[in-house]
Order: sequence, then structure tokens, then C-alpha cells
Amino acid sequence: MAQIRGTAGYHLGNQSPFGNAGRSDGSTNDPSPLDAIREQTSKIEDALDTFADPIKPYLPAIGRFLIVVTFLEDALRIITQWNDQLLYLHDYRHIWSGVTHLFLIINVIAMTACSVMIITRKQSDFAVAGLIGVVILQGVGYGLVFDLNFFLRNLSVMGGLLMVMSDSWIRKKFAPAGLPQLDEKDRKMYVQLAGRILLIFLFIGFVFRGEWTFWRIMVSILGLVACVMVVVGFKTKWSSTFLVLLLSIFNLSVNNFWTLHPHHPHKDFAKYDFFQILSIVGGLVLLVNMGPGQFSVDEKKKVY
Repeated sequence: MAQIRGTAGYHLGNQSPFGNAGRSDGSTNDPSPLDAIREQTSKIEDALDTFADPIKPYLPAIGRFLIVVTFLEDALRIITQWNDQLLYLHDYRHIWSGVTHLFLIINVIAMTACSVMIITRKQSDFAVAGLIGVVILQGVGYGLVFDLNFFLRNLSVMGGLLMVMSDSWIRKKFAPAGLPQLDEKDRKMYVQLAGRILLIFLFIGFVFRGEWTFWRIMVSILGLVACVMVVVGFKTKWSSTFLVLLLSIFNLSVNNFWTLHPHHPHKDFAKYDFFQILSIVGGLVLLVNMGPGQFSVDEKKKVY
């Protein structure tokens, strides 16, 4: 509930300090365009809350699973394409044979173990750190550090992982004696902000890639507006839900790898993109469930 500041004793409002009725300007009763927009978006949020009530208890589990599904698929891909992976790392990346085996084993174990830990809510902070380490390790190992598309997508995946960390922390102190300490609320506040910012980088990559058409321009404009709303934390549930729907439709229509021939040269790329977008959708689902946190317009409106 918004806090209403009283006017008693300060001669504010419609009361005159001399006892006469203050003038009432009828134009102040007319709602501004911004108020009208807020009213309409509030109605949309209320409708979304009503619609999501039956599945709301399951949103954290759904979000967590979607976030790690790209890592589980990647681990399965390495196992099923073991020889091809070794050949690429040895012949194209010029990595020693023994190191290539160790590299793949570490990736498979880390991705599988950390994903299971996140799904089961066991030591999620360590699991998130492990998966972020895998993203960095793969970027270096496969030579994708300077690939802009890879960079932007994985920033968004990291944003989803930070949302998992924020969702998982319990109230405890980490700082040693004598140093300033951050409680759970403070840590969650900063991590939620970082997660919100990182989540939108995938859409930035989408906007600047591909041919420009009328519908692409319209979708890009609406998506960028929703991304800005997510970053500043304004109508976060509405904007996050819009991005979930937008990315889901895009994913099913563009990255439909199941329609491609098993030996199609783009099948693996489409499959990889499909599961990566699912992970980012999972981060947005967690954002819908948790809210934007204290560093947001939505939270400030509750105070003022």
C-alpha cells in the first residue's frame, strides 16, 4: 500500500491558513495520460495475476528447470558427439589430446551436477558459480570469446543464473568479523538488479541481427521498450511476461530444429539456440515470480 503523507499543520491541500476554503482547480481532477497508462497496465497486471494464480506455486521450479536445460542438453550433446568434439578441439583448436579429454569430462560433470543441484535447490549459490565457470571455460576452449552472438546470449544466461542465486539465498552473514556485512535482503537486491540487466542482452543481439522487415521493426520496438521496463523495474511482471511470450513464439517459429533433416547442417545450431533461449525464458519466469527487487521503479512507487 502506498504511504499517504498527511497535510495537517502545513497548510497544504484545499485548506486556507485563514480558515477560508481554498480554491479548487477542476483541471487537477482530470487524469493525466501517464495516469491513464498506469491504470491500464495495472489492470493488465491484475489479469495476469488472476490467470497465473493456478501455476504460481510451480513458477520457481519451472524457471529453474528452464534455466539449466541448455546445460543438460549441452552435456548430452558432448556425450553423444564425443569423437567429433575431440576432433574439433585437437585439430582446429590445437589443444593436446589429454587436455581435450579432461576438458570435456570437466564440462559434462560440472554441467550435470550443477544443473541437478539447481533443480533440487541444493547449494544453489555454488551451482550457479559452477555453471558461470562452465560458460567462461567453454568460451575460451571453443574460441568463442570474441563471438558477439555467443557473448550476448551467454550474458543473458548468466542473468538467469543470477536470478536463481537471488531466489535461493537464505538469511545469513558471510563477511568476516570487522568488515561491513550484507544481509540477505541487500545481497538479493544487488543480484536481482544485475540479473535484470543481463537478461535483456539476448534481445539486443536479436535486434541487430538479420534482415529488417516491417514486422521485425515492430517486434524490435516493442521488445526494446519491454527490455527497458525490465531494466528500470517498471511494470516488471507485465514486461517480463511479454518478453516470455515474444521469445517463446520466436523460438518455436525460428529455431524449430525438429523439422530439419537429421543431417541438416543447421540442425545443431538451431537446437543450441532453442535451448539457450529456453534458459533465458526461465530467468524471466523467475523475474515474474520474484519481482524486480528494491532497485526498481515498482518498489519506489510503494514508498512514495
